[in-house]
Amino acid sequence: MDTVFLIAYIAHMLAIAGILGLLLHQWKKSPRKLSPGVLHSAATALVAGLVMVGMFSSAKPDETLNHTKVGIKLLIVLVILGISYLNVKKVELKKNVWLALIGLTLLNVIIATTWK
Repeated sequence: MDTVFLIAYIAHMLAIAGILGLLLHQWKKSPRKLSPGVLHSAATALVAGLVMVGMFSSAKPDETLNHTKVGIKLLIVLVILGISYLNVKKVELKKNVWLALIGLTLLNVIIATTWK
């Protein structure tokens, strides 16, 4: 069980890094276009996160899961997925939408690393 949890954790980290990397890749592009990879990375992060939550009690029996933290992170990933889905086929990604996606991704990382 620990191996599956570790694989899900690594997939989750790579997916979040993928979202951020694909968004930052559009930094100097004009016009900005949302890569479908952002949508796929967000979906991968969501599935891997759900796998980790489902396996938490068997992988880490000595620790308690913080459901509030998980719920907020879930909500943020769902918002990223929703915004990405609405903008993936558009010709141009507006700057405020692009910045919102970057901000939400960074917020998710900050919550994961600082909230104990």
